[in-house]
Amino acid sequence: MHPESQGRDVAQRILDNVNKVILGKGDAVRLGVIALICQGHALIEDVPGVGKTMLAKSLARSSGCTFSRIQFTPDLLPSDVTGASIYNQRTGDFQFRPGPVHSQIVLADEINRATPKTQSALLEAMEERQVTVDGVTHRLPLPFMVMATENPVEYEGTFPLPEAQLDRFMLRIRLGYPSMQEEIAILESQQMTHPFDSLEAVATPDEVVRLQEEVRRVYVDTLVKQYIVTLAEGSRRHSAVALGASPRASLALQRAAQAQAFLAGRDYVLPDDAKELAGTVLAHRFVLTAAARMQGLDGLRVVRQLTEEAMVPGARAGR
Repeated sequence: MHPESQGRDVAQRILDNVNKVILGKGDAVRLGVIALICQGHALIEDVPGVGKTMLAKSLARSSGCTFSRIQFTPDLLPSDVTGASIYNQRTGDFQFRPGPVHSQIVLADEINRATPKTQSALLEAMEERQVTVDGVTHRLPLPFMVMATENPVEYEGTFPLPEAQLDRFMLRIRLGYPSMQEEIAILESQQMTHPFDSLEAVATPDEVVRLQEEVRRVYVDTLVKQYIVTLAEGSRRHSAVALGASPRASLALQRAAQAQAFLAGRDYVLPDDAKELAGTVLAHRFVLTAAARMQGLDGLRVVRQLTEEAMVPGARAGR
């Protein structure tokens, strides 16, 4: 079997496995797998009880990765996330005790409930895959992904994520309520036991790391790169946007498009890959003007306008 087809087989096994638990939300599951295989982080924003935590746990178990959950609360300290140096009376030395961020898939549950100081403890981990405690740098395991959840409805006692932190999340996932038939299927599947209880690993962390390397090799034509940058630039000039997409956002959209093409069985990116993912990658990064917010505009509507106005190039399938 060709190495790339082996990688696609691994990715498909993970997708199919998670879909056994997260019923009727194939698009959200696919976005979670996209974030995993292109070394990104995901922000899951939705109301309680729709499966945000279960999506993260199912991804971790399916990929054979270690998993930890951090419940963010107002009294959570940065050291509760990263770890701390503890004095050992027996040896007379300080020993580093790693925090829950030292896992391969980390669930930051209700991240907007913690103070900005604690939220920022994740910044170095998310960007550089390391944490620094008492001047000593500790590398995080590979693969490494943060999946953060937040409730968009309940604002009392929450601290909105700053722009710098939002920019670290490759994409934002929204699960939404299931349809009536999907919810009936959920009730039936969990009547006796939860499907997660019987979920087994269908990949190894080493396979996921190799998968990430394969995704980076997916070909992106210059015309597709120009299209991605056109969308990012358009957001910076849009009258409703006070702060548009950064170059990090352009990189994130390119990497996500590579992962989408890989999952589709292609070794090249189409403009439609970038167009389809533009909303989930770019919209949460925009800071809208006060006037735009009063008019009811949001980031997704701005992205829709940008994709309607930008000329989609003719993609070249070969190199």
